[in-house]
Amino acid sequence: MAPTPAPPPGAASDITRRRRPFSGWWRGLSPSRQDRLATLDPLASVLLFLAAIISAFWYLRNEEIVRETESIKRDAELTQQQIGLRLIQTQEQLTPIARDLATPGASPERFLEQAQAFSKDRAEIIQISWVGADRVPKAIHRATLYAPDPAVREERPGSQAPLAPLTARNGAAALAFDGARTTRLPTYSGAFVDDIGNAYFQLQMPLIDHGRFTGALVVEYSVDTLLRNFVPADVARRHMISVVDQYGSVLVSTVTRLPDAVGGREPLISDAPLTPALNGLMLRGQGYPTSKGLVGNTLFWMVVALSGLTVWMLFGTWRHVRHRARIQSALVQETNFRRAMENSMPTGMRAMDLDGRMTYVNAAFCQMTGFTEQELIGRLPPFPYWPPDRVEENGRFLQLELQGRSPSGGIEVKVMRKDGFVFDARMYVSPLIDPKGQQTGWMTSMTNITEAKRIRDQLSASHERFTTVLEGLDASVSVLSVQQGELLFTNRSYRLWFGGDARGHALLTGGAAPAEFIPGAEDDVDQLSGLPTHELTEVGTSPREVFVESLQKWFDVRSRYLQWTDGRLAQMLIATDISARRRAEEQAAMQAEKAQVTSRLVTMGEMASSVAHELNQPLTAITNYCNGMVSRVKAGSISQDDLVAALQKTARQAERAGQIIHRIRSFVKRSEPQRQPAQAQQIVEDAVDLAGIELRRRQVAIHTYVAQRLPTLSCDPILIEQVLLNLLKNAAEAIDSAGLPSARRHIELSVVPRFAQEEGDVIEFSVTDMGPGIKEEVLGRLYEAFFSTKAEGLGIGLSLCRSIIESHRGRMRAQNLYNGHHIVGCRFAFTLPVDIAARHEAAGSGEDTGSTVSPNPTVTST
Repeated sequence: MAPTPAPPPGAASDITRRRRPFSGWWRGLSPSRQDRLATLDPLASVLLFLAAIISAFWYLRNEEIVRETESIKRDAELTQQQIGLRLIQTQEQLTPIARDLATPGASPERFLEQAQAFSKDRAEIIQISWVGADRVPKAIHRATLYAPDPAVREERPGSQAPLAPLTARNGAAALAFDGARTTRLPTYSGAFVDDIGNAYFQLQMPLIDHGRFTGALVVEYSVDTLLRNFVPADVARRHMISVVDQYGSVLVSTVTRLPDAVGGREPLISDAPLTPALNGLMLRGQGYPTSKGLVGNTLFWMVVALSGLTVWMLFGTWRHVRHRARIQSALVQETNFRRAMENSMPTGMRAMDLDGRMTYVNAAFCQMTGFTEQELIGRLPPFPYWPPDRVEENGRFLQLELQGRSPSGGIEVKVMRKDGFVFDARMYVSPLIDPKGQQTGWMTSMTNITEAKRIRDQLSASHERFTTVLEGLDASVSVLSVQQGELLFTNRSYRLWFGGDARGHALLTGGAAPAEFIPGAEDDVDQLSGLPTHELTEVGTSPREVFVESLQKWFDVRSRYLQWTDGRLAQMLIATDISARRRAEEQAAMQAEKAQVTSRLVTMGEMASSVAHELNQPLTAITNYCNGMVSRVKAGSISQDDLVAALQKTARQAERAGQIIHRIRSFVKRSEPQRQPAQAQQIVEDAVDLAGIELRRRQVAIHTYVAQRLPTLSCDPILIEQVLLNLLKNAAEAIDSAGLPSARRHIELSVVPRFAQEEGDVIEFSVTDMGPGIKEEVLGRLYEAFFSTKAEGLGIGLSLCRSIIESHRGRMRAQNLYNGHHIVGCRFAFTLPVDIAARHEAAGSGEDTGSTVSPNPTVTST
């Protein structure tokens, strides 16, 4: 088994930075840079303080404007309620009078008595009129405050209600009269203004006698009186309340503004309709903010001045710090250089004096144990990173170290981190010698040997969690009516994920409307649950994968149309949570990539002796050529042509060694799987070139045949080369381990095009050996992970090869070759799919994309 790889340099510091990003970033800076940044902190604080003060002033002013606006809105709404309540009460009390006027026995005298009694306590009512269906007034009662001067009312027809307004075409009163006659409901007219600027509006109540319109009861209101009497006193003291028409012109206001009185501040306004009239009149509340602006605030400018003074002082301090930084630059550079050397070591280092007191620890040691340098320096045993249950054992190991009897191979101990986590470590001890040659203590190096085990444990725990999630998954089932869009049925998982409405069903369908579907007569339906009783087959379902963003889950959704219990056409969805499966697929891809690199490393490790022997030949030739040239040059017995020829031979041998190293390096180099155009000829040549070292060592010959005009493959050539190399190496090992004679010590590698019924057009790679074959009971387990017939095999070679081929949409198979009942060999073959159009194009162009590599067997031996 390969040794456990050491953690990469800086891995512990990276973990610390991820856990504490700011402190890790700060410690990573140089001292001079830390000083520079430290001087910027007060400057940033002052600027942030100034920004906070400006924001506070701005926020308080906005809050004041919001509060004032809300107060104006409340006052306008309160006034709206007061006036609206008054109008509603008046309208309700006028209903009996209108009912009496609609009867045949109504008289003007009775109407005048009722009108006088009604308007006695209502100062906002100017006059009440009884108008017939022909718009001619039958009786008019005018309020006491408004003298009935005929001459004046004839000169001002706009103030004569209702006679002049009712006869005027398109007038406000005439339009209201038409509305009351049409709707048979009380109607408010629009506002009209007399010559002196007083605003009025009317309420016209229809008189209905047995469904026949007989006239109207017209009530004229004074807008000024309404506003003066029904605006609360506290509201009038706080804000100005006005009545504006539909054009925004102010008709009446609680405050009279002078024509030239224009303020410098923008007013705050809130409008509310005059209810229940809704005749275009609006109640407008108006106010002004009381505080000054941000620029006019004295306190604000004082804060700005103090902040500027502080910034100036900080700049002076910063210049002083820069002067000190230049003085300390040399010392800092030297310290940083030595500290960088110490921190770059991935191995934990610990120094102790002769009494066992710790005098030094490096950063890697602190990262391994979790304790800081201050917590460890000066400590005597027992040390804080010793597990409580292993104090005596670690004490014995320490005594062996102090006595110089520690084994050279190191001591394996248990180490406990500060957070209580225990891991395995190996310690190596060496004496610490000062410049005078005297021993002053002991230096101990510590390496964490549990990293690989920890990774395996994490992968195992992750796999267990993934299995638990899969076993606990429940499918969501929902049935939706196609015509009405009504959710007919949901199960517990659907309600848990999406609630009880149909929006979850729409999310699972991707927002697409159900397609047209005619249910068959065989759709049998369970009358109790509403679910179909027959099995959902492939024909009856349409699977799709849907991502629900609100749940951050992927669902495998299968839909089917069915006939509901009441005969309606319905769509049923079965959604299974496949989020864990998607995560597992990503993780499996990552593990497969790591396994591919590991397999190549294992393969090259097994071929290490052969590679060393292969490199020894060109290196020995180079040494001999160089020694011969040196001897002849010293003796003066070599000509220039002989020297050039010798140097050329030396260069060819060096190039040969470089090519071997380059091929091995390209093969074991870890890279992302990349699909790219590749030629079968080149893949075979590279694989045979690498395998030739092992074949020559085992004295096994190889015959290769590559058909001509093969189409270009779309694959990762390194992975396919890895599969071929693994198959060739396995065949050579089988032949060599069986001790077969020379007549059977050969392998046939063939690459030919094929057409398979299930796969279509493919290129078949086959490796055939004359070895002892494979046992029947082993054939069924060849591709199982970690199953191997070799004593030292890992059991990942063929399993990985099959995964690589299947990832390229190919197939891999193995079979024994028989002569009668005797096994005379074994054949491994795999296929890679190709594009038939590309194949015809290559054949038509006449390009030779493949050829016979070697018609005769090539024998290689060590």
